[in-house]
Amino acid sequence: MSLSAFRLPLLWMAVLGVSASSLAQPTPQTRVTGRNYIVAVVDAEPITNHDVNLRVSQIRQQLTQQGRSVGPDSSLLREALERLINEKALLQFAKETGVDVDNSTGDLAASATSPDTTRPLGARQEQREQLTLQRLTERNVPSRIKISDAEIDQVIREQQGSQVNTASDIELGHILVAVPETANEEEVKRLQNKAQEIWTRLQQGADFSAVAKETSDGAERDKGGLMGLRPSDRYPSLFMDATQSLKVGGLSAVVRSGAGFHILKLISKRSSQTMTVTETRVRHILLRPNSQLSQNAARAKLAEDRRAIEAGKADFAQLAQEQSQDTSSTSGGDLGWVGPGMFVPEFEQVMNKLTIGQMSDPTVSRFGVHLIQVLARREAAISEREVRDMVRNSLREKKFDEAYQLWVQEVRGRAYVEYRDAPQ
Repeated sequence: MSLSAFRLPLLWMAVLGVSASSLAQPTPQTRVTGRNYIVAVVDAEPITNHDVNLRVSQIRQQLTQQGRSVGPDSSLLREALERLINEKALLQFAKETGVDVDNSTGDLAASATSPDTTRPLGARQEQREQLTLQRLTERNVPSRIKISDAEIDQVIREQQGSQVNTASDIELGHILVAVPETANEEEVKRLQNKAQEIWTRLQQGADFSAVAKETSDGAERDKGGLMGLRPSDRYPSLFMDATQSLKVGGLSAVVRSGAGFHILKLISKRSSQTMTVTETRVRHILLRPNSQLSQNAARAKLAEDRRAIEAGKADFAQLAQEQSQDTSSTSGGDLGWVGPGMFVPEFEQVMNKLTIGQMSDPTVSRFGVHLIQVLARREAAISEREVRDMVRNSLREKKFDEAYQLWVQEVRGRAYVEYRDAPQ
């Protein structure tokens, strides 16, 4: 799986929630016992008692590593059987629809996770099947997820007032009749009348720019009084209070400040919506468990790497180039600057808790086991379009599992399934 797939919110899930790492064969010390016989048939493809017990061992190992309780054997047997039935139905559907991974692709993927070219045929076949399921899912599930503009608008409205700044960009025209600090009451009255006369001229249709150049004491005089397009919260609150109810082209009343008398015109207004988010510069080393490398072994290897780096005996970037099993290895594991929602939750939650320079403990995600290090953080403003894209991706991630489950049920419903003797 490429780095882009790791970063995209739409990520394939193994059948009924089995992570890619959990689909590896059990470790060599895991023993599967019991008689072997056919327990079910899916479109003429048999599922044996041995297959079910093998999958039970995988599920039990996965639950234990995640710190979750393991149910009774009878429950695990039923769960394992149903997962295998779904898998067989999906593989048959892949064959019918022309989705396949050829041997060279399967062997290439296998060599990326293990340098051992003498891997058993069954292990290579398993790798090929999982790549086929991945490709099948990517082809069929994303198109079933529909996200409306109304849904995006609703999420953005819920975020307003906290993360989202919805202030408009506006441009004001400004004419100032300055009042000296030493002015007496009579002089203040004269200057107020002057400002009122200017306002009357403008109301009668005089050109604002020409009048500003002629009469204004403001810094914008030579620009015809134009203050430039800027976010509304960058204007003085007095100006915003005086113009908040104006339409474009509207003229404010004469308003007084410590500097003098002001006349304001709303020249233009442009809706603006930006969000300030925390971006993280992060790198990682990724190991993908497989039949030659258990999840526990991958965790132990990365824990060893972490100790070596902390002791100054190894360099993170060098280890990433040598070991990491994704495309970021060529850049020393550097994943660049990323905003919220760019990575799968199990990776991002750990990343967000790290301080700058800190490394994580080995972290399990649906892609494998990671050693994560945060290099830097920064605050960054994103545009309205980027806000909407971020919300769309978040909604797509939330809807993915439901769409996937419904699709699996539909595919299974078209398959012939025959239950035989119960597994044990």
